[in-house]
Amino acid sequence: MKADRKQAAAISAVVSYIKAQEEAFASTEPESGEFSAVEAPGTGMPAPAMSVWNLSGRQQQMQMRNLMQMKALQRAVGWRR
Repeated sequence: MKADRKQAAAISAVVSYIKAQEEAFASTEPESGEFSAVEAPGTGMPAPAMSVWNLSGRQQQMQMRNLMQMKALQRAVGWRR
């Protein structure tokens, strides 16, 4: 019974984390009527180069999320034994 509560708590924590990330991403998206500098058609200017620091930070965030998901999955499988 106690393991079921722990598992439910872990699952709800992961789901709430994912929802928070999706909401944060949705709030940073440009409006449908606006164009960003990368999407602007016919400006004749090339898209700005991506910063190495931006790419590194994004990669680190994705790796951390992946590790958290694997850890949560491993614990969920371990409770069933």
